[in-house]
Amino acid sequence: MAKNREPVLKRARALGIEPAYMGYNKKSNRHPAQSRKKKSEYGIQLNEKQKVKFLYGLQETQFRNTFEKASKRPGSAGENLLIMLESRFDNVVFRMGFAATRREARQLVNHGHFLVNGQKANIPSMELKAGDVVSVKQKSQSSVKFKELKDMIITTPEWIDLNMDKFEGKILRTPVRADVDMPIEEHYIVEFYSR
Repeated sequence: MAKNREPVLKRARALGIEPAYMGYNKKSNRHPAQSRKKKSEYGIQLNEKQKVKFLYGLQETQFRNTFEKASKRPGSAGENLLIMLESRFDNVVFRMGFAATRREARQLVNHGHFLVNGQKANIPSMELKAGDVVSVKQKSQSSVKFKELKDMIITTPEWIDLNMDKFEGKILRTPVRADVDMPIEEHYIVEFYSR
């Protein structure tokens, strides 16, 4: 399996992403990268695609396959893509506050710390639906990582109901475009792939 070992803050700065969207509380002291050349239309489209890929931690093939599935669904391909990315298992774990970053959420999912509707699940790309319940395994709840979360105040999006006493969260509804709080212009991604 391919892994992205690139420095997160350096890549975020190059793509023009605030580290807070990645789950990092660090602030860069450097000025944002400014190019003297005006970006071409292709450059703008490519940058937007790279930004979304990086935010959700996907490789090129996985991202393209997700876009193709999104374009086959009824409605806007760009909005469908963002909804599918928000509904991924690793992203839901991140949004529930069980992990500080999406990378950490992906690792926790891979290591099998979670159950979906009472069943063992360890596939980060699994798409969750409304009504699904994500819970931390009983054995994992006693680990230091999850004990620390018990005392923290976690804010979740409107489409997730979190119960920290039971270490579980329920997806109330499918996320919509308005729930994606990152500055993404998905129409550039659609234009990139429709060339």
